Amino acid sequence: MQQSPTPSRGGPPVVWKAAAACAFVALLAAEIFGFRFMQTTEARLADVYMQRHVAAYTADPDIVIVDIDDASMAAMQDIAGLWAWPREIHADLLEALAEFKPRAVVFDIAFAERDFKRPRSDARLSEALRATPAVYLPAAHLGANARQERLDAVASAFKPSAPGAREASASLLLPLAVERDAWRLGLINSLDDKDGVLRRYRLYTEFDGWRLPSLPARIVSDLGTALPARSEFVMRWPEQGHRRYPYSELYRLLTEQRTALGAQELAALDRLFRQKIVVIGNSATASFDHHLTPLGAGYPGVDVLALAIDNLKNGRSIAPVSPAWPLMLGALLIAGVAAAFSRRLNPLGIGAALAIVTAAALAVADRALERNLLVPVATPLAFAWAWFLSAAIAGYLRERRTREQAVSLFRRFLNPNVVQQIVEQGETVESLSGRTRDITVLFSDIRGFTTLSESRAPQEVVLLLNRYFERQVEVVFRHGGTLDKFIGDCIMAFWGAPMDDPEHARHAVAAALEMQQVLLDFKRELQSEGSEVGDFDVGIGVHTGPAVVGFIGAQRKLDYTAIGDTVNLSSRVEGLTKGVARVLVTQETVEACKGAEEFTFQHHGAFQVKGRAAEVNLYEPRRRTT
Repeated sequence: MQQSPTPSRGGPPVVWKAAAACAFVALLAAEIFGFRFMQTTEARLADVYMQRHVAAYTADPDIVIVDIDDASMAAMQDIAGLWAWPREIHADLLEALAEFKPRAVVFDIAFAERDFKRPRSDARLSEALRATPAVYLPAAHLGANARQERLDAVASAFKPSAPGAREASASLLLPLAVERDAWRLGLINSLDDKDGVLRRYRLYTEFDGWRLPSLPARIVSDLGTALPARSEFVMRWPEQGHRRYPYSELYRLLTEQRTALGAQELAALDRLFRQKIVVIGNSATASFDHHLTPLGAGYPGVDVLALAIDNLKNGRSIAPVSPAWPLMLGALLIAGVAAAFSRRLNPLGIGAALAIVTAAALAVADRALERNLLVPVATPLAFAWAWFLSAAIAGYLRERRTREQAVSLFRRFLNPNVVQQIVEQGETVESLSGRTRDITVLFSDIRGFTTLSESRAPQEVVLLLNRYFERQVEVVFRHGGTLDKFIGDCIMAFWGAPMDDPEHARHAVAAALEMQQVLLDFKRELQSEGSEVGDFDVGIGVHTGPAVVGFIGAQRKLDYTAIGDTVNLSSRVEGLTKGVARVLVTQETVEACKGAEEFTFQHHGAFQVKGRAAEVNLYEPRRRTT
């Protein structure tokens, strides 16, 4: 039998487990700092948190949207015609709004093309912009193939936070319908994630060292609010948007019906617009400026702009934590799972503990968002669970190999039912080796076999022995014994290992008596076949005592056996049976069988045993007759 012993708990499996855990941590670091395959998953988990807390965010009442909605488009047709309207329309509204002294007026309208048919209309808008303080216009960064603009020529309009290369240029969409001396610009490029959802806004965009601000950042900075020290921010979304006023209605009130307004109506408009940030933009369906956001689809671009201003103005923008934190969390979880598996804890318990930690981490990330912190936990938790599943599967496969090894090792020694019990208890070669246990050892030797085999061919002798041994091994297994070995025509078996058996002596004696009966039945069977059995007989010796039990041998050949004085004495007792009784047991076995009502023991005296100074009392067991 060629078997390899199971490695120790502190051996190679632990080393490999540690190496695999380190590899998982390295992959986690590569994902967090490089690959970012789970970026969308993290963002969508943050969306769930965002949706949970929308009610806690109230839009800033100092930001008002003047909305060119579908109704305004229809209502303004008799005044301004179809979109795009003459720029003097916006000039009229801007001049009227100036009476309320708003803190800022922000156009979310791209005045990118000159109106060559109505140049005075464009000039009128430029004049109104120059006359009104704190009016801001949008610009946008275009693709690489678009027209390039020298940045030093337009830098003053952007008020960049850092100057760059003198010859630098960028493809920019600028409000060319407005004279340059009336520009106050900021970029309005949206930042859609890989899944098409708008969650972030830029603070600035860098071009060859030039740092051009976004429109929200430019406005908030001019109002005196400090900006976050990063290039972008995650927006926090309210359940209800900012206050809005239809463009057409406001235009008619402030221009055509201005003289007809009463004091109460003027006071209401004054409360609505005085010292407010007014964002003028287009939410009409025809504008095609709608975005997919964490709150759903169809979010107007003018509302996104107002929200970005709100976030920066009130310090509500969400800042992601340092990537070191999710890396640390993932590394701790992976190390904890590795340590738990190294200690061979129950995988179900490990999984339950990891589930509790997962729930706690998700709750912490949820609470962190309330405090405007974005804590990515999906990635470290995913890696921790992947490691757990990998370790659990590897442990299962290793356990399966161990069980297969145990079955392979024990099937030749034990009854299959006993083998199944050993496998279910998770015993291994190591766990069953090198134990000192109280056992009962049985030696059974054939007598007179030489005479029986002299008249037979060698093949017949082998078949005869196999028939006999098959019957006797069945008896050993039936009584829960362990077959140690065959020594020529001798059988060695013991009880009390590897499975604990408090009544090992009683079971061994019962097996010995049945083996005696099996011998007699076998002899009658041979006689019925016409074979001469002669003085074919058996001697069985039984002794109870301590012995070292375990797998002993070389790596290529292991035997599960018992060694020690108990084994030697039982062998000597078997040798003393000739002329006395087929079965003899020692005083220790008799005492171990106390309470066994099915046996009686006849004392045959004290015998001198080789290797022992004191004589040994031997008894013949018999079944009690009722």
